[in-house]
Formats: sequence, structure tokens, C-alpha cells
Amino acid sequence: MSRQRKKPRNRIDGWLVLDKPVGLSSNDALTRIKKILHPEKVGHAGTLDPLASGCLPLAFGEATKTVPFAMDGRKVYRFTVRWGIETATDDTEGETVAVSDVRPEPDDIAAVLPEFTGTISQVPPKFSAIKVEGARAYDLARSGEAVELEARPVDIHRLWLVECPSADEAVFEVECGKGTYVRALARDLGRRLGTCGHVTALRRLLVGPFAEEDMIPLETLEDLGQCAPGMGLDEAHASVILPVATALDDIPALAVSRQDAARLRNGQGVLLRGRDAPAFKGLVSVTAHGELVALGEIERGELRPRRVFNIAPVMTGATVIERN
Repeated sequence: MSRQRKKPRNRIDGWLVLDKPVGLSSNDALTRIKKILHPEKVGHAGTLDPLASGCLPLAFGEATKTVPFAMDGRKVYRFTVRWGIETATDDTEGETVAVSDVRPEPDDIAAVLPEFTGTISQVPPKFSAIKVEGARAYDLARSGEAVELEARPVDIHRLWLVECPSADEAVFEVECGKGTYVRALARDLGRRLGTCGHVTALRRLLVGPFAEEDMIPLETLEDLGQCAPGMGLDEAHASVILPVATALDDIPALAVSRQDAARLRNGQGVLLRGRDAPAFKGLVSVTAHGELVALGEIERGELRPRRVFNIAPVMTGATVIERN
């Protein structure tokens, strides 16, 4: 029996910041992007629930090596809380588990927000992807098993009240760190204010260096049509791909010579000497003539490679776009 030939794919190195629509899971959105671009390798940085919209960074090719830096970065969400009802899932999908006639005033809401900033203790929603003895919490909860999750510290950098469209609703924005559950924040705000609350709308505005102005709606990408597998991106599709180094904006950059870049790509260290040698130590983003070479670590005057990059030029049919 002859071996089935693999379908051709397009070599893509970089990031696409998708504006995920409500109603699609992150994996469903990723599947639709694969049908458009036919990439060799792709993954996403930070899952969004189907009921959430907004910033879903997609890493292609060599950019997948930088996913942890995007996921560990700060995140900003805008969310709407419906007062008076608490649900099993802390959003609109779950059944009602508690009700209250209390509706907090805007001044009362603003007064408690400082209690929810800084490093706080948060119990994740029972319907979450956290593993309990090897199983996902949401699978256990859906099967009717009692799920008890332990509180854990999360970082809330800023939390502010945007508006109160009605007595039943309040709109917030939050800047937070990795592992924060906005649904749990809405639940706990309701309880602290002597009422109940759940999330009715959630939009992610920022993930690390990727902001709202970088987002591309899914329908815009679908309007561009599909790329031919194995033929590279055309100019329209290539224009939506951000450089791999975009995820490394918060890391100090270090430029080296082409000779030193070759050593790093071969796994060898580089001694940093002379008056131009950097005075700092730790992780750096290494470039040579504007091209990302490696993630390296400086210790005792030596630069050692930690992750090496082999970024291909952007192919657009017969045209090669050199991207720094």
C-alpha cells in the first residue's frame, strides 16, 4: 500500500492577532484560520471562552517558541456584570444558583474596587480548565460531581468601573496577570456588595504586546480568501502577519555580528568584551543586522543561546519580502 502524501503547507513565521468573535471556541477559530493560510505550524497564546470576544494571538512557525512570553504578559479585559443573579458557571451559560434583590449604587461599587487590586486570593470557577486529580474541573462539574477548588493568588494591576448602563448592570475594565478568572472576579464583586453577580459580556483588549489596534476580524481574513497550499502567502495575507520578535518587546535587545550570530545558531556561547559590552545580565533578545537570531542569557560576560530562531523570509508567490 502506497503511503499517503502529505498536503502542502505554507511556511509562515510570525504572529496574527485575531479578533475572535463571540460563539466560537479558540480551537474552532484556529481551525478556520488554518483553512485560510494552510500553515505548517500554528498555535494560540491564551484561550478565550466561546462567549468571549477579542484578542487571540496566533503564533506561526518560529513564533511558537515565543508563546510563553505572550501568555505571561499582562492582559486587559472589558466585562459586564449582571447584578442579582449568580450562576453555576459565573456567566450566562450556567443555571441560576442564587438570587438577590440588592442593586449596588455606583459609589458603593467604586468603594470596594481597591479591595480587588494588588495580589488577591481567588477561587477559580468550578467550570474551568483547571485539573483536579488529572481531570478538568468543568468535566467533573458537568458530570454532577462536587468540585472544590482551592484559592490561589492572582495579580490585579488595575480595576475600574467604566459605566452603569442600568441598575442591573455595571461595565468594568481590568488589567491583570496570568491565571486571573474574570468570571470569578464578577462573582466575588457581587458577594462583596451584598448581592449576586455573573458575567454577561467579556472582551479581551490586550495580551502582552498585542493590543486592540493589532486585531484582525475573522470575517476580514475570510474575505481575503484562501492561500494556495505550498505557494506562500500573497501580499494581502502577508500584510496581517507581525514579526516573531513582537512577542519579545519587553525583553532587552542585544545586537551581535553575523559571525557571533552563526556561533549562537550552532549552540555556542559568545564572549562579550570591550567598552560596548552590556552591563546587565539575564535574558536578552539577540539580533544580527535587524534579524532575530536567538533568545540568550548573559552570565559572567558570556552570552549563551537558550532558543535559536531560523526565520524564513515571507514568500509571496515569486516575491520574497525581507522582514526585519
